[in-house]
Amino acid sequence: MKNKDIDRRDFLKGMAVVGATVAAAKILPGCSTEKSSDVSGGVVEEEIPTDKMEYRTTPTTGDKVSLLGYGFMRLPTKKDENGEEVIDQEQVNKLTDYAIEHGVNYFDTSPAYCRGHSEDALGKALSRHPRDKYLVATKLSNFSPDQQTREKSIEMYNNSRKYLQVDVIDYMLLHGVGMGGLDNLRARYLDNGVLDFLMEERKAGRIRNLGFSFHGDVEVFDYLLSKNDEYHWDFVQIQLNYVDWNYAKEQNPRNVNAAYLQSELDKKGIPSIIMEPLLGGRLSKVHDHVARKFMEHSPGKSIASWAFRFAGHFDGVLTVLSGMTYMEHLQDNIKTYSPLNKLTQEELDMLEKIALEMISYKTIPCNDCKYCMPCPYGLDIPSILVHYNKSINEGFMPGKPEDEEYNSLRKRYLIGYDRVVDRERQADRCVGCGVCMPHCPQNIRIPEMMRMIDRFVNNLRDS
Repeated sequence: MKNKDIDRRDFLKGMAVVGATVAAAKILPGCSTEKSSDVSGGVVEEEIPTDKMEYRTTPTTGDKVSLLGYGFMRLPTKKDENGEEVIDQEQVNKLTDYAIEHGVNYFDTSPAYCRGHSEDALGKALSRHPRDKYLVATKLSNFSPDQQTREKSIEMYNNSRKYLQVDVIDYMLLHGVGMGGLDNLRARYLDNGVLDFLMEERKAGRIRNLGFSFHGDVEVFDYLLSKNDEYHWDFVQIQLNYVDWNYAKEQNPRNVNAAYLQSELDKKGIPSIIMEPLLGGRLSKVHDHVARKFMEHSPGKSIASWAFRFAGHFDGVLTVLSGMTYMEHLQDNIKTYSPLNKLTQEELDMLEKIALEMISYKTIPCNDCKYCMPCPYGLDIPSILVHYNKSINEGFMPGKPEDEEYNSLRKRYLIGYDRVVDRERQADRCVGCGVCMPHCPQNIRIPEMMRMIDRFVNNLRDS
């Protein structure tokens, strides 16, 4: 890689799936689906160590933080007595218990996750354990204008403490900083005095570490780091993986290469927390010929483990978040970080070549976070984009009509599209209102992508 400090992760194709009960669980729409999250899809055959987890130290508070962090954006669900999808608290408790038993102590959530129920589910799971066994992180997710007053933002913060059942929040984040530029930052946190309030809460001890999660506009990132002497950031959450390390901007000109973000944080001595180590699941569902390279190099290791090794490789990284809805994902990630086996230069060079291959596949950088939802016109935006990307990533995208497999691939795409996305929620319903765009962490021009996919689908149906 061009920056020589780096790291990798998903289970080998063809292996049987473990944990049928858990694997059969569904996910709340607000929690996203595992099809684009941290997917392993393989058998964990070796014993999972309980005492080998690698820890990193937070410079300002001295916290010993597990290198694997548990993200509560995607949670297992079940049907309630009314047939509605609700969080399966019993499964959440089992996963949380297993994580703590095996050394995971960092748990990340937000008022915006799982239709507002993630904090409550995490609080119920963690409150069954001694308080010194876990570090809890949440965010001030005041995205909508009616939440951005000082009063409403403080109310959201107090509700987080109530739902999480804690008096002290260990890691508090300004959520999604960078989306909407400096004007959005000022409206949500600066002009209303909310950041000043959070700094006072840190001073009072009700917040132990204060930071922000960054998406998008590098001007905002640079501005906040330039004010570090005033704000004293304890950590910053960034998107980092072996594709985005050098090629985030190449995929989308408005994105920022992770190499730049990490290097700037290192200069300030601010530790990073890593999100999207699998790039929305795309680094666990690679093309067959890419998967073969991983298999040949390290038989028995998951493809996803390469991405997690990459993310944890940097000394400045405090923890790497993973949304582990299924037990096999949790087990695989625990193995990867118990302890971390850093990449060799040969492996780094291999990942650099694979990253270049990955960006040659013209996928849309959707991570299925669902921040763009709900669409006022009823589109299922994430499912439309995920199906399009999946067809490319798995090698099933129809090419030219004269290609030998064109008809079979055309039918496959259209049948899959109608199965995944209800007809009344497909791309042709987009009117280009643009309501979704300010909320997209990946800066996707969503109406433009909807028009492109609609034209593509119409061409397939007419051919």
